Amino acid sequence: MTKEEVAEGYLNELINRSLVQVAEMRRDGRVATYRIHDLWREIIVLKSGEQNIVTLAGEQNRAWPEKVRRLSINNHWECTQQSKRFTRLHSLLMFNATDSLSKFSILASSNDGLRLLTVLDLRGALLETFPNEVLKLLQLRYLSLRGTKVKIIPKSIGKLQNLETLDLKQTYVTELPDDILKLQRLRHILLFHYIEYPFPSVRFKRYRGFKAPTKIGSLSSLQKLRSIETNHDNGTILLGEVGKLTQLRKLHIESLRNEDGRVLCSSLEKLSNLRSLLVRATGEDEIIDLDSLSSPPQLLRMLCLEGGLHKVPHWIPSLHSLVRVILRWSKLRDVDPLESLQDLPNLVQLQLLQTHEGEELCFKACGFQRLVRLYLGGLKGLRWVKVEAGSMPHLEELFIRKCELVEELPSGIEHLTNLKYLQLGDMSDRLISSLNRDLERGNNWKIAHIPNVWIGDSKLGYWEGNYL
Repeated sequence: MTKEEVAEGYLNELINRSLVQVAEMRRDGRVATYRIHDLWREIIVLKSGEQNIVTLAGEQNRAWPEKVRRLSINNHWECTQQSKRFTRLHSLLMFNATDSLSKFSILASSNDGLRLLTVLDLRGALLETFPNEVLKLLQLRYLSLRGTKVKIIPKSIGKLQNLETLDLKQTYVTELPDDILKLQRLRHILLFHYIEYPFPSVRFKRYRGFKAPTKIGSLSSLQKLRSIETNHDNGTILLGEVGKLTQLRKLHIESLRNEDGRVLCSSLEKLSNLRSLLVRATGEDEIIDLDSLSSPPQLLRMLCLEGGLHKVPHWIPSLHSLVRVILRWSKLRDVDPLESLQDLPNLVQLQLLQTHEGEELCFKACGFQRLVRLYLGGLKGLRWVKVEAGSMPHLEELFIRKCELVEELPSGIEHLTNLKYLQLGDMSDRLISSLNRDLERGNNWKIAHIPNVWIGDSKLGYWEGNYL
């Protein structure tokens, strides 16, 4: 087990003991965010202060230890008054701290430059260039500049030989220097930028990744690599290098060209530890060709393919660990995607967006036995959806958007006895009129068992609707 997996196990044990509460679940069934009771928090803060585990700047009436080891700065705080206490500082976290960059600069310029610092989180700080002070932190293991406006990572980042995590999410960095290859302890490279579009627009290219060094295969400790652009001169070589990263747990590939599919398949066969895979084509009409993959990663839990498909890859039904499957812009013709997916024993979430161009989808009896969340979107040729008795017995959430169903809801929806939420967005006027007539006549027995039914549209540029 990796250190990250051991840590997650400890956290789950605290949840089982009700010492930590689950705030939000991930779509793949894992826990996303946590919280604790306010009284329990007070106890933790008190004990943390007594044992010098964490010092919270901004907490009123809190006694400060002589040598602060881990400092969390929230909102306003004058660090100059306490600077003499930071000679042993190991971790510095800043949350919503005003003028966080200047505070960090003051700390870094004193106390021998924070030479023992191993964790630095400057997320959301108002900075546009990489802070030079960071390059002096030779013990640094974790660095986050998430949400800043940094554009360039200097070559001298190669000095940070102990760095394990580099978090550059939502920055403007588009390329990493070759000197990043000197950081042989790197475990996580998180670098992508989410492209904002006016809601509720659904666009193909929503993320921009980064151009990775060609020899990235030398970073043998990497577990997460998100997201690398491959539509360039060295893209084919780069995809071949990915196969050397045998410790990878998460991999996101951006702008895959059709002719590079075989190279990617060859690399994927070597990634036996992979849990999460996203592959996005260069455009929504570009075909993703992964059919030559003969031995897929058997531990894969999440699979997302965005781009054209001639057919559903033949190897998907063999991935019994899959919890979440997303197929977008597949535009399958004369192929029913449900046949390849319905027998996956652990599938919890399925999203189909512009995946199928046929007129009918049929969820057969005994199919999708563990599915909890189903999203059908942009299936403009779809006219009928049929749900046979015994299909999707545990389904709780059903989203149908921009589908041209005829005058009725999915046939057999009454069989989904555990359905708690039904959302219909941008549906045909005929279907909405038919549904309203049934409601007026009291003929709503098909959906009477569903606690929440929402109907809306985005004609005004935003979602507007009503609960029935």
